[in-house]
Amino acid sequence: MRQTAHRALRATDPAAAGPDARTLARAREQALAGELPDTAPRAVISESWSRMLRLGIDPDRGQDPDLLDTAEVEHRRRETGLAEVLVSLRETLSQIVRDARHVLVVTDAEGRVLWREGSAAMRRQADRLGFDVGACWAEDAVGTNAIGTALAARRPVQVHSAEHFVRTHHAWTCASAPLHDPRSGRLIGLVDLSGPAGSFHPHTIALVSAAARLAEAELRAAHLEALDRLRTVASPVLARMPGPAVVVDRNGWTAAASGLAPSARLLLPRSPGGPRVWLPALGECAVEPLSGGWLVRPCADPADGADPAAERTTVVVELARPGHAELAVDGPSGSWSHALSPRHAELLLLLAVHRQGRTAGQLAADLFGDAGRKVTVRAELSRLRRHLGGLLEHRPYRFAETIQVQVRLPDDLSQLLPYSDAPAVRRLRRELVEGPAEESAAAVLSLRSAAPAPRPSAGG
Repeated sequence: MRQTAHRALRATDPAAAGPDARTLARAREQALAGELPDTAPRAVISESWSRMLRLGIDPDRGQDPDLLDTAEVEHRRRETGLAEVLVSLRETLSQIVRDARHVLVVTDAEGRVLWREGSAAMRRQADRLGFDVGACWAEDAVGTNAIGTALAARRPVQVHSAEHFVRTHHAWTCASAPLHDPRSGRLIGLVDLSGPAGSFHPHTIALVSAAARLAEAELRAAHLEALDRLRTVASPVLARMPGPAVVVDRNGWTAAASGLAPSARLLLPRSPGGPRVWLPALGECAVEPLSGGWLVRPCADPADGADPAAERTTVVVELARPGHAELAVDGPSGSWSHALSPRHAELLLLLAVHRQGRTAGQLAADLFGDAGRKVTVRAELSRLRRHLGGLLEHRPYRFAETIQVQVRLPDDLSQLLPYSDAPAVRRLRRELVEGPAEESAAAVLSLRSAAPAPRPSAGG
């Protein structure tokens, strides 16, 4: 089926000539002059041109490209989650990229190019337009184009030749379709096919739209798998609950419930700010972080005098035994734990010391002595946050404010993460042995947990 669609889209097809370029160019010139075009452009193009005139976009050359650096591109790639569907997009669109001399582009929700693939010749042509990884192709940066106009219209858009507002783009044709996160419905990016104007085919937009729908289906399947994993964590927790409770993922989708009518999703605040929150469907609830989600328990009587402090979650960064680090979590519903890699143990120790939070650059300097290695830090923290759910927040990276944090140190303080060569850990080790002269060492000692950490009674 895909091969049939690709054959239909070869540039040698009769339809490849596309709309008459001279007619489009004439309509654009009349619009720029404030005249009513003899041949009206499509509504989506006319509306876009009007926006460009209001914004004062230069119709001859647009704006100079403002490229993101590599670290920021990598960060955005992880945040969108679109790396998971790149294989699907390539499989669906690779033949037209090859046969019809196109480039395949995936952007984020701001129109920033995150991935760009195609032949070396096509990439060179794209380079001359500033159509490169890290570039912004929103309308307010480069005028009417399939990426920016699809973002503005929130639907698939095809832009051909002189339909582009900026003259230097007239040799191109492009088609883009939005990509949505099935968990939240939020726009997370676009997929785009762009190539020479002579390769135009009216069905390209249908193929790009189909590729977007397939990618969204893959994201939906991945979300269902994640809910299944959360369900295995939820079952033993709910079995211990004396009253009604529900376990949801970080987007509010229900994994399992006990004593409550089934509901596909709860509307959660972006980051629950305390042990109790008010939810539209359930009223006042006690909210507790779990591995990969939240445990939500409706309060039987909001005025029953219960002490919210008694419902706080405690986490203990277990570093007492060299080579056996873990994070132990104790909340009103019980306890669970998560084994930590050496790198994750370093990160959580540093976040425990710096409760106000650390940026990616600060953590990179802490771990590597090089603030430029933010990409590695962000990748590790992204993995941690997938496991630890609401325990960690970001921008800056930190433990949630409602969490009580402790660190369990070895009896011999020189054995604190003894194999770590991270500059901040080495410095902390030395200060603990020689005496807490520095603020960071004093902070660790203030967090020190003397009692054994809670033992896990649920999977984590």
